Amino acid sequence: MTDQDTPADTTAIEAAAFRRLLAHLMRERPDVQNIDLMIDAGFCRNCLADWYREAAAERGIGLTKEQAREAVYGEPFPQWKDRHQREATPAQLAAFAALQSGKG
Repeated sequence: MTDQDTPADTTAIEAAAFRRLLAHLMRERPDVQNIDLMIDAGFCRNCLADWYREAAAERGIGLTKEQAREAVYGEPFPQWKDRHQREATPAQLAAFAALQSGKG
């Protein structure tokens, strides 16, 4: 950011970066599983939807979990999940459990 940026500029830039992240995760890399994101990055697409819903609530906008997920996934979550999400492997589940217990 520069001294010339306005709060509106900052918001627009942040929004554009968020939209690009969503496009990357949804269209360019739907093969990356949510559990792998959780293991490697500490967040997943569902986390983004939760953060989206929380940000809306801070502005007095009520969204359901399903509405927030649809905003992030670009379609109803069950449809996206059926096309792209696989069952977690035992190794993925073990790695996630280790992180949750502080051993990862």
